[in-house]
Amino acid sequence: MHARIGDHDIHYRIDGEGPWLTLSHSLAVGSAMWEPQLAALTPHFKVLRVDTRGHGGSSVPAGPCTLEDLADDVRGLYRVLGIAHSHWLGLSMGGMIGQTFALKYPGVLTRLVLADTTARGAPNAQAMWGERIATARSKGMQGLLDGTLARWFTEPYRAAHPEVVARVAALIESTAVEGYCACCAAIAQLDVLDRLHEIDVPALVIVGEQDQATPPQMSRDMHSRMAGSELLVLPNAAHLASTEQAEAFNAAVLEFLLREHTSA
Repeated sequence: MHARIGDHDIHYRIDGEGPWLTLSHSLAVGSAMWEPQLAALTPHFKVLRVDTRGHGGSSVPAGPCTLEDLADDVRGLYRVLGIAHSHWLGLSMGGMIGQTFALKYPGVLTRLVLADTTARGAPNAQAMWGERIATARSKGMQGLLDGTLARWFTEPYRAAHPEVVARVAALIESTAVEGYCACCAAIAQLDVLDRLHEIDVPALVIVGEQDQATPPQMSRDMHSRMAGSELLVLPNAAHLASTEQAEAFNAAVLEFLLREHTSA
């Protein structure tokens, strides 16, 4: 399904019944990355999977955007769908959008799961994202593939599950170059760490113990700034912990979201 939000067509899927739960994916893949979570989540929640602009079935922006723009896309979609409140599960870029949304639209999100993400870029963020933009434009998404997969999965998992890695690789390769570049520019500007104390909803921070893209210390920094938040470090997982350790990931998310659960 599609909704016209401003100048963009935002693609989304809805599965299951219950309180709303929004799933927001990583950079360079669409909402299809959440397949390992659907069977666990849809018996309990009305799951909204959103393709961030420039990804999946959503339209590609003409130029760079900001994380606030991406949060505004979701807010517009909520208005179209009549969603007053929703839980949020975001991984990597999806976690950045979730933090931005919670700060800009307080009172809408009821619980936050922030997975393998950060609230502030590394000191070299501008240069690093600039290099990835240059690579995407000169070599296409194929030029980013090996490095991305090495960051997203541990080496033993890549060796043991080539079919899963191949599916994720296909998602990366199918991402529009300009959509990827626009979102890279947005991520490069991320710096909300010192505002996280303003988020007053229950939050669970999850990170793979071997995450190279957003190392565990970034999650510890987030956790320390959100009063009452919880931190889970998943062993034997890199950046795409939701896939590499899907069973443990799903169990932690469900336990957190269903605990003393109120209707959204």
